[in-house]
Amino acid sequence: MWRQSIRFSGPGWRRRDVLALAASGAAALFPAKFALAQSAGPRHGIAMHGEPALPPDFQNLPYTNPAAPKGGRLAMGFQGTFDSLNPFNLKAGSTAQGLNTNIFQTLMMRSTDEAFTLYGLIAQSIETDEARSWVRFRLNPLAHFSDGTPITSADIRFSFELLKRKGRPQHRAAYSLVKSIETPDERTIRFDLAGIGDRELPLTLALMPVLSQRHTDADKFDDTTLEIPVGSGPYTITQLKPGELLQLKRNPDYWAKDLPVHRGMFNFDEIRIEYFRDGTTFYESLKAGLIDYREETNPTRWISGYDFPAIASGQIEKKGLPLGGAKGMIGFAFNTRHELFADVNVREALGYMFDFEWINANLFGGLYKRTKSFFDESELSCSGIPASAEERALLAQWPGSVREDILEGRWTPPRSDGSGRDRDSARKALGLLAQSGWRIADGALSRNGRPFGFEIMVTDRTQERLSLNFAQSLQRIGIAARVRYVDEVQYQRRRQKFDFDMMIGTWTASNSPGNEQRNRWSSASAKMESSFNLAGASSPAIDGLIGKMLAATAMEDFIAAVRAYDRVLLSGFYIIPLFHTPNQWIVHKRELTYPQQLPRFAAPLFGATLDTWWRRDA
Repeated sequence: MWRQSIRFSGPGWRRRDVLALAASGAAALFPAKFALAQSAGPRHGIAMHGEPALPPDFQNLPYTNPAAPKGGRLAMGFQGTFDSLNPFNLKAGSTAQGLNTNIFQTLMMRSTDEAFTLYGLIAQSIETDEARSWVRFRLNPLAHFSDGTPITSADIRFSFELLKRKGRPQHRAAYSLVKSIETPDERTIRFDLAGIGDRELPLTLALMPVLSQRHTDADKFDDTTLEIPVGSGPYTITQLKPGELLQLKRNPDYWAKDLPVHRGMFNFDEIRIEYFRDGTTFYESLKAGLIDYREETNPTRWISGYDFPAIASGQIEKKGLPLGGAKGMIGFAFNTRHELFADVNVREALGYMFDFEWINANLFGGLYKRTKSFFDESELSCSGIPASAEERALLAQWPGSVREDILEGRWTPPRSDGSGRDRDSARKALGLLAQSGWRIADGALSRNGRPFGFEIMVTDRTQERLSLNFAQSLQRIGIAARVRYVDEVQYQRRRQKFDFDMMIGTWTASNSPGNEQRNRWSSASAKMESSFNLAGASSPAIDGLIGKMLAATAMEDFIAAVRAYDRVLLSGFYIIPLFHTPNQWIVHKRELTYPQQLPRFAAPLFGATLDTWWRRDA
C-alpha cells in the first residue's frame, strides 16, 4: 500500500488491536454553559464546550516540559504481535503500536488537559459558524511529509475520501455525514455540514489522520502491508521485524518540532518497540534490564512480583499514578445477535452469578472497585442519582427504555456475600431465568429440551482466569459455559465478525462523549463489521440520545442527555460490569522521568510511547 519499502527479517505473528483508550474526563470541570459560537474568523483552536483554555500565543501545553532534553533511546514493549503498518483499516491486519502521532498526524491536536479542545497542527487555524454547519481549515505552510513534499489540501481531500470508503468504522460513519468539500487553493479545505445537527463533527474532522496522496495506494488500502509508510510525524521507521520489532528514529527535519503543541514532546532520539508472546516474557525482559518501561495490568504480579533487586536498589521504580476523571466500562459482553442472549431477563440473570466480592478479595488483593456506570465517578454518571425532570422529558420519547430502579438511581451491580457460593444471588438468577421459560432439572438448565450452554472467548491468561471463575459460578445454576482461549489472529477475526457468544470488552469513558458512541452502541454499528458494538445493541433510544448529546448547546442539556443515555445502556444489560482501579500501575528505569504536572483528562503517561517523557542522562 505505502509506496516505499525497507528490508526486514524474522518470523511474524499477529497482535490484537487495543480497544482501550486512555481513561479520560471529569465532567465536573465543565463550565456552566456551552459557548454558542466561535469568534469571527480563523481561530488557533476549538473547544467542543466553551472556549479553548490556552490563548493564541501559548508557548507549550501545560503538561509538558519545554526544557526537556532531547536524546537517548527508549526501549518499549507490548504483548502480542503485528502484521501491518496500516492503523486505519481493521481489514489490513493487526497493526503495530507507535504509529499514530509518531508517524501519522492529524489536522489538529487534542489537549488532554481540557475536556475536548483541539489546537492547530497540520491545520494552523480552524473557522466555523455559530451552528457549526461548515468548517474551514487553513494548512500550516511549513507542513510537509517526511520525504520533503508539502502537505496540501489535495492530500487532505484524498485522506478524507479514502477513509470514508475504506477506513475504520468510526471514520466511515462520521465522514459519510459531510455534504460536500471545497479546496479553493493548496492550503484551504472547507467541509459543508449543513443540516446535520452534529456540533462535534468539526472536531471529528480536525482529528482526521493525514495521508500522503503521492505515497498511498488507494486500491491496495485494504491489504495487509509491511511497507514503510511516509507520514508527517516526528519519527520515521528505520528497522522492522514483522511481529517482533519496530524501531523509530527522530526526524531531524521534522517540520513541527518548534510548534507550541509539540514543545517538550517527542524527546527520545530512538524508540525501540519489542513484542512479546506473553506477559511473563515481557515481565522477565524488564527484570533483565532489556526494556525501560512496562505498564502492569496483572494485580497478582503488581502485589507480589516486584520485589527483585533492581527495585530494592532503586534502579527500577514502581509507581501507581492516579487516573482522574470518568472511569470507563470493562465487562462480559453478551452477543445479543445470538438467540440465547436476545432476552434481557437472561442477560440480567447471568449478572447475578458474577461474584465480584469473592474475586476481588481472593484473586486481586482487593485492588479493584466495582464499576456502576459507563461514566463512573464523574458528573456524567447516573449512578445513585434520580433522573432529573429534563432527563425524564427526554426519555419520555422512548417509553419503557429505562427501568424504574435505574431511573430512580437505586440500581447497582449485584453484590454477593463474598463466600463464592451466595445462595441468594443464585435464587434471583434462577427466578429471572424462570420468567423466560428456563428450568433446572438434574443439575442442568434447559428450555424446551435445549440445554443452556455457550462459549466465552478469551485471549490472555488474565481473561481466562476470570472467565473460568465465572463459568464455575454459572455451573451452580446448571449453565455450561465453556472458556475458549484463542490466539491473537483468531481473536481479532472473530471479534471483528462478531463470531462469539460472550467476550470481555472495554469501553473507555470520554469526558465529552459524542460521535465515538455511534461506533459503540448505535443501531447502524450493530450491523457494521469491525465496529465496537460487541453486544449488537440496537435501540431507538440509544440512537436518539446520541443525537441529543451531539446537538446540546447548554451544559445542563448535555449532562441530562448523557445521564439518560447511561440509564438506557444500563437498562439493556448488554454487559456484565466488571471493575476498575483508581491508579495506573507502571514500572520504569530511574533514568526515565516525566513532567510534574500530569494531564487532567488522560492516562498520566500521555501516549503509547511516553510522548512527554525524557531521559535524565540525555
